[in-house]
Amino acid sequence: MKKDNTTTWADLKDEVYGEKGTPRRDQLDREFKSFKIGLMLREARELKKMTQDELGEKVEKKRSYISRIENDASNMTLKTLYDIVEKGLGGKVKIQIDL
Repeated sequence: MKKDNTTTWADLKDEVYGEKGTPRRDQLDREFKSFKIGLMLREARELKKMTQDELGEKVEKKRSYISRIENDASNMTLKTLYDIVEKGLGGKVKIQIDL
């Protein structure tokens, strides 16, 4: 139940970044998704009880690169995503496109 003097996260995003479909809001949503991918990769690596060094060795990347990906996956290529997930972690990537 919303009280008159409270603001929801959705209301705050609308107020600060604009409503869904506006360029600034779309950019925020894309950046959040990239951040979320990085977190999912970190969680998967930790579930496998691997260090960033160990994952990096499997995919022929430096530990510092793995760290950057886990903290902000926005500049990662699809090839790198597939390499990390499939070769490095032994998982599968699923991509969905909604129109």
